[in-house]
Amino acid sequence: MLWTALLLPPCASAPTPNPPSSDALRAVAIWGLQFAPRVAISEDAVLIEVEASTRLFGGRRALRDRVVSEAKELGVRQVAWATNSMAAHALARCGIENGFRKPLPELLDCLPMESLSAARPHMVTLAQIGCRTLGDVRALPRGGLSRRFDKQLLLALDQAYGHAPEVHVWQTLPEVFCARLELGFRVEHAPALLQGARKLLLQMCGWLAARHAGVTAFTLRWWHDAMRSRAAGEGGCPRIGTAEPSRNIEHLCRLLAEHLSKVELLAPVGDLEMSADTVHDVAGSNTSLLPDSDEDGEALGLVLERMAARLGPDAVRRCLTRADHRQEWMSHWQPAAAPMPRKSAASTDLPQPTWVLPEPLKLAVRKNRPVYQGELQLLAGPQCIEEGWWDRDEPAGQLRHVVRDYWLAESKHAGLLWIYQARQDDGSAWYLHGTFG
Repeated sequence: MLWTALLLPPCASAPTPNPPSSDALRAVAIWGLQFAPRVAISEDAVLIEVEASTRLFGGRRALRDRVVSEAKELGVRQVAWATNSMAAHALARCGIENGFRKPLPELLDCLPMESLSAARPHMVTLAQIGCRTLGDVRALPRGGLSRRFDKQLLLALDQAYGHAPEVHVWQTLPEVFCARLELGFRVEHAPALLQGARKLLLQMCGWLAARHAGVTAFTLRWWHDAMRSRAAGEGGCPRIGTAEPSRNIEHLCRLLAEHLSKVELLAPVGDLEMSADTVHDVAGSNTSLLPDSDEDGEALGLVLERMAARLGPDAVRRCLTRADHRQEWMSHWQPAAAPMPRKSAASTDLPQPTWVLPEPLKLAVRKNRPVYQGELQLLAGPQCIEEGWWDRDEPAGQLRHVVRDYWLAESKHAGLLWIYQARQDDGSAWYLHGTFG
């Protein structure tokens, strides 16, 4: 078995050293549920059984590096690994991370007695009989040890050395994510809020990973200090949206940083709260035996989303096709951060031009045939279009109804052209609408 113990520092706000707050332990436990379903809280530490998850996260070394790096950002003081949770907890209290470098009994025998919670009530008595380490306590006769001390001490020793099973109360994942953080100091500039907000983002991304989901909208709230002017209000709550469901901590952090760079705080901030507003299920990645070069760089959608957050939602746009046969309105520009349509527009049988003229060019007609740098040879068509009788241009109020027959034509000097014949009240006329280049 492989267990890890995440030891949290004592509560700093108390006048005397106290165990960590329940909120801090619960926050780390929710984050830890992304690695394994068996997560428990024990006094000042969070215990996770990760044996079954090592291959999922790329092996023990990769899992260890990720847990240590992210746990440090969450305020975890020490991380330890061992074959059972009691031993990992005791090693973490003594600042020993690797519980596999030596046989476990050899490591535990050298630990001081206070590393085991069950031995703390009997510290004075055990010290008077010459016990200084767990090895000294374990060397005492079991019969006398069970008669003179409570059964919890003997049971804890057996569990730490792997001779007795352990019992835990497993943590469960909440249905919704909403976490609050009290800042260690008052923040007067909005970009500085990112340091505390990143801790909340780590918790949220861990919650999303445990749910196999991604977020498309989340809210960061802050509350101003009590000593503020009445005009400053209670705080702020910007809502950050993403085009696609994501739980990428780096992308969400950069996106939040762009929003905070535009905010001016009216008063110092002391508390933060983050909530996941819109959550969608996300399918897991299909792992491959060969490395995927596409995963080396950042996806284009994430780059455009961050640029839109920095420059404004209307400053970065992308071109999309509509399910419309009229060439002028077959494509449109939408903000890059807006969600992409689920279905692409249906294509036509005839090829579409590479370049479309801003305004159709009326062609001359010679012997009932269109002319453009010479007489045109019709290659394919017609594609008959009659559409837009319901569509009206709002600013001008002009009806955008078209009746056209499109043709693919060839010119000896201009190449392939996209032309149409429009039916009008006074007959018909030919127009050049696009070219193939």
